[in-house]
Amino acid sequence: MPAAIDPTYFPIPSVATEKNPLAPRIWPGISPESTTALREALTENQKKHHVFFNFRGFHNHIPHTLLTLWALGADASIIRKTFEENSKDQRDAFVSPNPITKENWKDYLGDENYYQAYLEFFKAEVIAKDVSAILEEYIFSASANVGAGDNHPAMLNRLLAGLFHPLIHVGLGVEFAVPGVLAEGLAQIAVHKAESPTLFPPSIFSEGGAVESLVSQFASKVGLGDKGVTGKGLHAFTILARVLANPALAPVELKNPMGFYKENLDNSAETIVKYVDEWIGGGDNLQDKVKELIWLSSLIYGVGGFEGSDKPFNADFFNMHFVTSSIFLSSVTSYIKPSSQVLLLKGYLSLTLVWYIARHRYPIDIARFFNDESLLHPTPPGAHPTPHAEAYPSASSPHAVTPEPWLAIIQSTLTHPDDHISKLQRALADYSSRFGSIPKGEFAGTELKDAELIDGSLFVRAAGLSTARLGWVREGQPPLGADSPVPVVWDRRGLGLPPVSDLYPARK
Repeated sequence: MPAAIDPTYFPIPSVATEKNPLAPRIWPGISPESTTALREALTENQKKHHVFFNFRGFHNHIPHTLLTLWALGADASIIRKTFEENSKDQRDAFVSPNPITKENWKDYLGDENYYQAYLEFFKAEVIAKDVSAILEEYIFSASANVGAGDNHPAMLNRLLAGLFHPLIHVGLGVEFAVPGVLAEGLAQIAVHKAESPTLFPPSIFSEGGAVESLVSQFASKVGLGDKGVTGKGLHAFTILARVLANPALAPVELKNPMGFYKENLDNSAETIVKYVDEWIGGGDNLQDKVKELIWLSSLIYGVGGFEGSDKPFNADFFNMHFVTSSIFLSSVTSYIKPSSQVLLLKGYLSLTLVWYIARHRYPIDIARFFNDESLLHPTPPGAHPTPHAEAYPSASSPHAVTPEPWLAIIQSTLTHPDDHISKLQRALADYSSRFGSIPKGEFAGTELKDAELIDGSLFVRAAGLSTARLGWVREGQPPLGADSPVPVVWDRRGLGLPPVSDLYPARK
């Protein structure tokens, strides 16, 4: 029997588009039945499951996937089946050693045994306070990040840890105005390890430090700091070009395969911080910087994964998370003050670049990607309808068979068993709806080689390649990795990573 809906913490989702002009859109198809199925599953997930599904700290994706499927218009039966299958891999929730209170909430950070206690603490907080107050107090304030000696709460560091999963979880709670999901996300931040201390030195949070001691009234509003650029900062594509050109940022030879992020962080952090400090200036519109991160994440994943039409697309598991997390930047930044926005955006870009380096710093061959016209109109495999003789533009045109590639892509995505592809395709579809009209030449002024060739087709090209690689399941293709004993769909090439069987539990 499904759990009774908790209406306080799992109300009908809504999207505050008036507060966030870049709020992702809801697709047609939601219904009373799908909404009930979603709320029942979210309620049950919170009652039954821990936020990590194994002891390596791998994340429970149930709220991510279900809210995304609901927003894409999935039927109630798909939502229920997804919850049923994903629940098989989860760890049971368990009682924490003691409660978390206002007085001791910083004492057990990074300890997953306290997840349930942090969840109860933050459930009370999200009801008592508004979203902006919660985010500022527990993530972006100096007190949430700087402690005595070397004992720092480091909550912003934790927000962006774990390949951005805490950001995704918090972002979903904020975007859809679901207090229970927001509380889970805050609790997840609290029990996450602070993985990147060199990217978040205490000085950026101190009252007399970089965020507060500013030279102009405008810079004070956006929180650039004394080292901030007084005019406009560099474009993210220029920062990427410099990362690609710098031989000192080549991926390191690993001593420990599981340490591929940390070892590359240790090697690159100082340089990355210097680059990112040049990215935001006093003359910048911060919403434009969010857009730059959207383009950057999609470019690294899509163009970086394309090695030519004669080779399988490299649907990199790690780079994919740049796309699935970037969609939540606009939701979170719309609820925090400008200085906090700067901290978030600079932190996000820093970690994206370190992860990109750690994942082999794949070449970005823009000309090869955008000159390949076969990527422009993804078409599903299998039998196709026969258009009537009067169908537009003509009965023989591929545009009469598949007039709108996104409809075909989303249809197949809704039936795919993987718990990431719906997030990827929702993000790419939303970006395409916003930026699909951008013509070639828009980015000619950046330092990135062949950037003048980039246009708004980036998103549909990347989406089509992803569906072709992961499987047009609705059309009869098996999902990538269907014959594997473990639930692995994405590519994880190079750098001596351990076998996936060491990372994931066997299917139940």
